[in-house]
Amino acid sequence: MYVEINETKQWINIYGKNKNNPVLLYLHGGPGSSTSEIDYAFTRKWADIFTVVTWDQRNCGKSYNKSQNNITLTKDMLMEDGKEMTEFIKSYLNVDKITLLGHSWGSIYGANLVLAYPDCYNLFIGCGQLVDIVRNEEAFKKEAIKWAKNDEETLKLLEKVHPEDITPDSIKAKNKILKKYGYNIMKDGADYFFPAAILFNPNYSVKDWFSYFKRDKEMYLDFFRTDEFKSFSLTGKYEYRVPYININGDMDYQVNYKLSADYFDKVEAPEKDLYIMKDTTHALMISKSEEFSKILHDIYEKYKSRL
Repeated sequence: MYVEINETKQWINIYGKNKNNPVLLYLHGGPGSSTSEIDYAFTRKWADIFTVVTWDQRNCGKSYNKSQNNITLTKDMLMEDGKEMTEFIKSYLNVDKITLLGHSWGSIYGANLVLAYPDCYNLFIGCGQLVDIVRNEEAFKKEAIKWAKNDEETLKLLEKVHPEDITPDSIKAKNKILKKYGYNIMKDGADYFFPAAILFNPNYSVKDWFSYFKRDKEMYLDFFRTDEFKSFSLTGKYEYRVPYININGDMDYQVNYKLSADYFDKVEAPEKDLYIMKDTTHALMISKSEEFSKILHDIYEKYKSRL
Protein backbone atom coordinates (compact mmCIF):
# COMPACT_ATOMS: atom_id res chain seq x y z
CA MET A 1 0.00 0.00 0.00
CA TYR A 2 0.98 3.65 -0.30
CA VAL A 3 1.70 5.64 2.85
CA GLU A 4 1.84 9.42 3.21
CA ILE A 5 5.38 10.11 4.41
CA ASN A 6 6.93 13.58 4.67
CA GLU A 7 4.55 15.02 2.04
CA THR A 8 5.10 12.17 -0.44
CA LYS A 9 3.46 8.82 -1.20
CA GLN A 10 5.80 5.93 -0.45
CA TRP A 11 5.18 2.23 -1.04
CA ILE A 12 5.44 -0.57 1.52
CA ASN A 13 4.71 -4.30 1.48
CA ILE A 14 3.90 -6.25 4.63
CA TYR A 15 4.53 -10.00 4.86
CA GLY A 16 3.82 -12.17 7.89
CA LYS A 17 2.33 -15.39 9.19
CA ASN A 18 1.47 -14.29 12.72
CA LYS A 19 0.39 -10.82 13.81
CA ASN A 20 2.01 -11.42 17.19
CA ASN A 21 5.47 -11.73 15.66
CA PRO A 22 7.93 -8.85 16.13
CA VAL A 23 8.11 -6.32 13.29
CA LEU A 24 11.15 -5.89 11.02
CA LEU A 25 11.61 -3.00 8.58
CA TYR A 26 13.93 -3.79 5.66
CA LEU A 27 15.89 -0.85 4.23
CA HIS A 28 17.11 -1.43 0.66
CA GLY A 29 20.42 -0.23 -0.70
CA GLY A 30 21.53 2.12 -3.42
CA PRO A 31 20.85 4.81 -2.49
CA GLY A 32 17.81 4.66 -4.74
CA SER A 33 18.01 0.94 -5.59
CA SER A 34 14.64 -0.33 -4.44
CA THR A 35 14.16 -4.10 -4.50
CA SER A 36 10.37 -4.32 -4.53
CA GLU A 37 10.50 -6.06 -7.91
CA ILE A 38 12.24 -9.06 -6.29
CA ASP A 39 12.37 -8.65 -2.51
CA TYR A 40 9.15 -10.56 -1.76
CA ALA A 41 10.99 -13.68 -3.00
CA PHE A 42 13.52 -13.52 -0.16
CA THR A 43 11.77 -11.52 2.58
CA ARG A 44 9.00 -14.11 2.80
CA LYS A 45 11.66 -16.51 4.07
CA TRP A 46 11.81 -14.38 7.22
CA ALA A 47 8.05 -13.95 7.54
CA ASP A 48 7.52 -16.94 9.83
CA ILE A 49 9.41 -15.19 12.64
CA PHE A 50 8.96 -11.50 11.76
CA THR A 51 6.22 -9.37 10.33
CA VAL A 52 8.40 -8.00 7.51
CA VAL A 53 7.85 -4.54 6.07
CA THR A 54 9.70 -3.68 2.86
CA TRP A 55 9.84 -0.06 1.78
CA ASP A 56 10.55 1.64 -1.52
CA GLN A 57 12.28 4.77 -0.29
CA ARG A 58 11.51 8.23 -1.63
CA ASN A 59 11.17 8.44 -5.42
CA CYS A 60 12.38 4.94 -6.31
CA GLY A 61 10.65 1.68 -7.16
CA LYS A 62 6.89 1.97 -6.69
CA SER A 63 7.45 5.23 -4.80
CA TYR A 64 8.72 6.87 -7.99
CA ASN A 65 6.92 10.02 -9.13
CA LYS A 66 8.43 12.27 -11.77
CA SER A 67 7.13 15.32 -9.89
CA GLN A 68 9.92 14.66 -7.34
CA ASN A 69 12.75 14.59 -9.88
CA ASN A 70 13.89 18.11 -9.11
CA ILE A 71 14.00 17.63 -5.35
CA THR A 72 17.42 17.95 -3.75
CA LEU A 73 17.94 15.12 -1.28
CA THR A 74 19.33 15.98 2.15
CA LYS A 75 20.20 14.04 5.25
CA ASP A 76 17.50 15.84 7.23
CA MET A 77 14.88 14.92 4.61
CA LEU A 78 15.80 11.24 4.57
CA MET A 79 16.07 11.05 8.35
CA GLU A 80 12.58 12.55 8.60
CA ASP A 81 11.33 9.98 6.06
CA GLY A 82 12.76 7.18 8.18
CA LYS A 83 11.35 8.57 11.41
CA GLU A 84 7.87 9.05 9.94
CA MET A 85 7.87 5.59 8.35
CA THR A 86 8.94 4.06 11.65
CA GLU A 87 6.17 5.87 13.52
CA PHE A 88 3.59 4.81 10.92
CA ILE A 89 4.62 1.15 11.15
CA LYS A 90 4.56 1.21 14.94
CA SER A 91 1.07 2.67 14.93
CA TYR A 92 -0.32 0.56 12.08
CA LEU A 93 0.99 -2.72 13.50
CA ASN A 94 0.43 -1.69 17.13
CA VAL A 95 3.97 -2.21 18.43
CA ASP A 96 6.22 -0.07 20.62
CA LYS A 97 9.47 -0.82 18.82
CA ILE A 98 10.65 -2.41 15.59
CA THR A 99 13.78 -4.14 14.29
CA LEU A 100 15.75 -2.44 11.49
CA LEU A 101 17.55 -4.50 8.87
CA GLY A 102 19.50 -2.47 6.32
CA HIS A 103 21.57 -3.59 3.34
CA SER A 104 24.43 -1.51 1.88
CA TRP A 105 23.16 2.11 1.77
CA GLY A 106 20.29 0.84 3.94
CA SER A 107 22.81 -0.27 6.56
CA ILE A 108 24.37 3.19 7.03
CA TYR A 109 20.92 4.80 6.79
CA GLY A 110 19.51 2.39 9.37
CA ALA A 111 22.45 2.85 11.72
CA ASN A 112 21.90 6.62 11.66
CA LEU A 113 18.20 6.13 12.43
CA VAL A 114 18.98 3.82 15.36
CA LEU A 115 21.57 6.24 16.72
CA ALA A 116 19.18 9.20 16.41
CA TYR A 117 15.97 7.50 17.64
CA PRO A 118 17.02 4.55 19.80
CA ASP A 119 13.70 4.38 21.67
CA CYS A 120 11.95 3.36 18.43
CA TYR A 121 14.01 0.22 17.84
CA ASN A 122 14.82 -3.03 19.63
CA LEU A 123 17.53 -4.42 17.32
CA PHE A 124 19.74 -3.26 14.45
CA ILE A 125 21.00 -5.62 11.73
CA GLY A 126 23.41 -4.19 9.18
CA CYS A 127 24.17 -6.30 6.09
CA GLY A 128 27.03 -5.39 3.80
CA GLN A 129 27.60 -2.68 6.39
CA LEU A 130 28.72 0.64 4.94
CA VAL A 131 30.72 2.78 7.38
CA ASP A 132 32.05 5.73 5.36
CA ILE A 133 31.77 6.14 1.58
CA VAL A 134 35.12 7.90 1.06
CA ARG A 135 37.07 5.45 3.20
CA ASN A 136 35.21 2.61 1.47
CA GLU A 137 36.36 3.71 -1.98
CA GLU A 138 39.91 4.29 -0.73
CA ALA A 139 39.94 0.76 0.70
CA PHE A 140 38.68 -0.63 -2.61
CA LYS A 141 41.52 1.03 -4.53
CA LYS A 142 44.12 -0.42 -2.15
CA GLU A 143 42.69 -3.92 -2.55
CA ALA A 144 42.39 -3.60 -6.33
CA ILE A 145 46.04 -2.55 -6.66
CA LYS A 146 46.97 -5.83 -4.93
CA TRP A 147 44.75 -7.81 -7.31
CA ALA A 148 46.16 -6.08 -10.38
CA LYS A 149 49.81 -7.02 -9.84
CA ASN A 150 50.85 -4.38 -12.39
CA ASP A 151 48.11 -5.31 -14.86
CA GLU A 152 47.90 -2.20 -17.04
CA GLU A 153 44.20 -2.56 -17.90
CA THR A 154 43.21 -2.64 -14.22
CA LEU A 155 45.52 0.23 -13.30
CA LYS A 156 43.99 2.39 -16.04
CA LEU A 157 40.51 1.59 -14.73
CA LEU A 158 41.65 2.52 -11.22
CA GLU A 159 42.61 5.97 -12.47
CA LYS A 160 38.87 6.59 -12.94
CA VAL A 161 38.03 5.71 -9.33
CA HIS A 162 38.07 8.90 -7.25
CA PRO A 163 36.94 8.30 -3.64
CA GLU A 164 35.93 11.92 -3.09
CA ASP A 165 33.93 12.18 -6.31
CA ILE A 166 31.90 9.18 -7.43
CA THR A 167 30.80 9.44 -11.06
CA PRO A 168 29.07 7.07 -13.53
CA ASP A 169 32.51 6.35 -15.02
CA SER A 170 34.03 5.53 -11.64
CA ILE A 171 31.11 3.22 -10.80
CA LYS A 172 31.50 1.39 -14.11
CA ALA A 173 35.25 1.09 -13.61
CA LYS A 174 34.85 -0.30 -10.11
CA ASN A 175 32.21 -2.82 -11.20
CA LYS A 176 34.41 -3.94 -14.11
CA ILE A 177 37.34 -4.55 -11.75
CA LEU A 178 35.15 -6.43 -9.25
CA LYS A 179 33.88 -8.68 -12.04
CA LYS A 180 37.35 -9.24 -13.48
CA TYR A 181 38.72 -10.58 -10.19
CA GLY A 182 35.64 -12.54 -9.13
CA TYR A 183 34.17 -10.16 -6.56
CA ASN A 184 31.22 -8.75 -8.49
CA ILE A 185 27.97 -8.26 -6.62
CA MET A 186 26.00 -10.99 -8.40
CA LYS A 187 28.93 -13.41 -8.76
CA ASP A 188 26.76 -16.33 -7.65
CA GLY A 189 23.49 -15.20 -9.21
CA ALA A 190 20.43 -15.90 -7.08
CA ASP A 191 19.57 -19.13 -5.28
CA TYR A 192 16.00 -18.83 -6.54
CA PHE A 193 14.73 -18.45 -10.12
CA PHE A 194 15.20 -14.75 -10.77
CA PRO A 195 13.04 -14.44 -13.90
CA ALA A 196 10.09 -16.11 -12.20
CA ALA A 197 10.42 -13.81 -9.19
CA ILE A 198 10.11 -10.84 -11.52
CA LEU A 199 7.48 -12.30 -13.86
CA PHE A 200 5.13 -13.41 -11.09
CA ASN A 201 5.65 -10.43 -8.79
CA PRO A 202 2.15 -9.86 -7.35
CA ASN A 203 2.70 -6.14 -6.78
CA TYR A 204 3.92 -4.96 -10.20
CA SER A 205 1.51 -4.02 -12.97
CA VAL A 206 2.48 -3.11 -16.54
CA LYS A 207 2.20 0.54 -15.49
CA ASP A 208 4.61 -0.07 -12.58
CA TRP A 209 7.16 -1.68 -14.87
CA PHE A 210 6.87 1.21 -17.30
CA SER A 211 7.58 3.65 -14.46
CA TYR A 212 10.41 1.44 -13.22
CA PHE A 213 12.32 1.68 -16.50
CA LYS A 214 11.52 5.37 -17.03
CA ARG A 215 12.58 6.45 -13.54
CA ASP A 216 15.12 9.21 -13.07
CA LYS A 217 18.40 7.82 -11.73
CA GLU A 218 20.24 11.14 -11.69
CA MET A 219 18.54 12.29 -8.48
CA TYR A 220 20.22 9.60 -6.40
CA LEU A 221 23.51 9.74 -8.28
CA ASP A 222 23.65 13.47 -7.55
CA PHE A 223 22.95 12.72 -3.88
CA PHE A 224 25.65 10.05 -3.87
CA ARG A 225 28.23 12.71 -4.74
CA THR A 226 27.25 15.28 -2.09
CA ASP A 227 28.44 16.15 1.38
CA GLU A 228 24.88 15.31 2.49
CA PHE A 229 25.52 11.67 1.63
CA LYS A 230 28.97 11.75 3.21
CA SER A 231 27.41 13.14 6.41
CA PHE A 232 25.86 9.70 7.05
CA SER A 233 29.40 8.48 7.88
CA LEU A 234 29.57 6.33 11.00
CA THR A 235 33.17 7.24 11.77
CA GLY A 236 33.35 8.12 15.45
CA LYS A 237 29.77 7.00 16.10
CA TYR A 238 30.14 3.86 18.17
CA GLU A 239 27.65 4.02 21.04
CA TYR A 240 24.39 2.14 20.38
CA ARG A 241 21.57 1.71 22.86
CA VAL A 242 20.19 -1.38 21.11
CA PRO A 243 21.91 -4.66 20.18
CA TYR A 244 24.08 -4.22 17.08
CA ILE A 245 24.48 -7.04 14.54
CA ASN A 246 26.39 -7.28 11.27
CA ILE A 247 26.04 -9.88 8.51
CA ASN A 248 28.77 -9.51 5.90
CA GLY A 249 30.27 -11.54 3.07
CA ASP A 250 33.97 -12.39 3.19
CA MET A 251 34.31 -11.48 -0.51
CA ASP A 252 32.49 -8.16 -0.28
CA TYR A 253 34.59 -5.35 -1.68
CA GLN A 254 31.67 -3.35 -3.05
CA VAL A 255 31.27 -2.38 0.59
CA ASN A 256 34.56 -3.35 2.19
CA TYR A 257 33.86 -6.04 4.77
CA LYS A 258 37.20 -5.39 6.48
CA LEU A 259 36.16 -1.80 7.28
CA SER A 260 32.85 -3.16 8.56
CA ALA A 261 34.65 -5.60 10.86
CA ASP A 262 36.95 -2.87 12.16
CA TYR A 263 33.92 -0.68 12.91
CA PHE A 264 32.17 -3.60 14.59
CA ASP A 265 35.11 -4.03 16.98
CA LYS A 266 34.73 -0.40 18.09
CA VAL A 267 30.96 -0.51 18.57
CA GLU A 268 29.66 -0.32 22.13
CA ALA A 269 26.19 -1.84 22.45
CA PRO A 270 24.14 -3.82 25.00
CA GLU A 271 25.01 -6.88 22.88
CA LYS A 272 26.61 -7.36 19.50
CA ASP A 273 27.22 -10.17 17.01
CA LEU A 274 29.14 -10.46 13.76
CA TYR A 275 28.23 -13.08 11.14
CA ILE A 276 30.56 -13.69 8.19
CA MET A 277 29.13 -15.57 5.20
CA LYS A 278 31.85 -17.57 3.46
CA ASP A 279 32.59 -17.14 -0.26
CA THR A 280 29.95 -14.42 -0.45
CA THR A 281 29.97 -11.01 -2.09
CA HIS A 282 27.64 -8.03 -1.68
CA ALA A 283 24.32 -9.54 -2.79
CA LEU A 284 24.28 -11.89 0.18
CA MET A 285 20.51 -11.94 0.76
CA ILE A 286 19.81 -12.66 -2.92
CA SER A 287 22.67 -14.97 -3.88
CA LYS A 288 22.37 -16.98 -0.65
CA SER A 289 18.87 -16.24 0.57
CA GLU A 290 18.50 -19.61 2.32
CA GLU A 291 21.73 -19.22 4.30
CA PHE A 292 20.88 -15.60 5.06
CA SER A 293 17.43 -16.62 6.30
CA LYS A 294 18.97 -19.24 8.57
CA ILE A 295 21.20 -16.59 10.14
CA LEU A 296 18.15 -14.38 10.74
CA HIS A 297 16.38 -17.28 12.40
CA ASP A 298 19.42 -17.79 14.66
CA ILE A 299 19.40 -14.07 15.52
CA TYR A 300 15.69 -14.26 16.31
CA GLU A 301 16.22 -17.19 18.69
CA LYS A 302 18.99 -15.37 20.53
CA TYR A 303 17.23 -12.00 20.82
CA LYS A 304 13.52 -12.90 20.88
CA SER A 305 13.18 -11.97 24.55
CA ARG A 306 14.09 -8.38 23.56
CA LEU A 307 11.70 -8.20 20.60
